[in-house]
Amino acid sequence: MARVLIVGGFLAAAFWIFSIVDCAVQPAARHRGVSKALWVAIVVLLPVIGGILWFAIGRRRADHGDAPLIAPDDDPEFLRGLNRTEQDERIRRLEEELARLEDESDGSDPRP
Repeated sequence: MARVLIVGGFLAAAFWIFSIVDCAVQPAARHRGVSKALWVAIVVLLPVIGGILWFAIGRRRADHGDAPLIAPDDDPEFLRGLNRTEQDERIRRLEEELARLEDESDGSDPRP
């Protein structure tokens, strides 16, 4: 019985600390109901119950809007923002440099 109480106490303390940290690091816009400072006080003063209240009532999920998630290569706005000419120029310079380095190494590689 003592082991169960020790493990339960450890789990309650870990949940309490996790709740405090989670409540403290969330931006103020993600707190529902009362202010951020009051939520932190609730979680600190009511160890397990405050954490349960925080996760059940006070924590607002991140607002992703109604737009479906799209990969960047499927997003037309992202693709419009890319500067293709700059990338193409950089690739061309790197290929020229690679070709020059290969030419230099071909003449100076004395293998038997």
